[in-house]
Amino acid sequence: MSRDSNTEVKNDDYVPPKVWTWEAESGGKFASTNRPTAGATHEKTLPDGVHPFQLHSLATPNGQKVTIMLEELLAAGVSEAEYDAYLINIGEGDQFSSGFVEINPNSKIPAMLDTTTTPATRLFESASILQYLSEKFGLLEPKDPAGKAECRNWLFWQMGSAPYLGGGFGHFYAYAPTKQQYPIDRFTMETKRQLDVLDKHLAENNYMAGDDYSIADIAIWPWYGNLVLGNLYDAAEFLNVESYMHVMRWAKEIEQRPAVQRGRIVNRPFGEAWEQVIERHSAEDIDKVMALKPE
Repeated sequence: MSRDSNTEVKNDDYVPPKVWTWEAESGGKFASTNRPTAGATHEKTLPDGVHPFQLHSLATPNGQKVTIMLEELLAAGVSEAEYDAYLINIGEGDQFSSGFVEINPNSKIPAMLDTTTTPATRLFESASILQYLSEKFGLLEPKDPAGKAECRNWLFWQMGSAPYLGGGFGHFYAYAPTKQQYPIDRFTMETKRQLDVLDKHLAENNYMAGDDYSIADIAIWPWYGNLVLGNLYDAAEFLNVESYMHVMRWAKEIEQRPAVQRGRIVNRPFGEAWEQVIERHSAEDIDKVMALKPE
């Protein structure tokens, strides 16, 4: 099939080549940071603070998981969970610095160092970080084998499911350069199926792993809680989230937890002034910003 170079090619006319080559950005939000190769693009040493945990992140749903977890540990009196949180601006390509790639060769936030070990333990992938912290401090995960297994079932359910919500539904509904019905329908169907899975489960359970709040809730809430509360992709009405009454109950309950309110705004350079804690080095950094919230 030949095409005039001045003729616009419709989406349904695309014929994949025998071998794909990277010739141009795909368009849409974050397109400038997408590339088909791994590794650092520039040399830059990451800052180093004084606390046991050194976090390099951004307040996306995946980033919120770790800051919520750390704030929950601090709220439980675990002073050993003190942390410095530095902003990684993925729109500017900070995740491709040599320092960041040294911690996470996959160049995705969040990434963290536990400096209490020698050498420091590098941590990447949000579920891995949550599990590591839970095991290190013996909190926010059931102790009995069956309860622990159920908690991890849902922890890894989130890791396998959220890419369809974020990279699938979120991308095509909110970020793609053009609106296309097929991918929007495809990923809306899957997102609503996932919400139904959660709704049926939460109809019979207070939290994801049963009666007690756990790392499974901490992993799932930043994605699906924010979604039904209208904080993600501006898609609450489109998805008819009010119909998932048990997810709404769970999402609103977790939203009221002080550690969730604190953790969700760390490394956040967007939103209202009272929810932008660009860097966090002490509890006062969050306190000062939250004090700006209108009564």
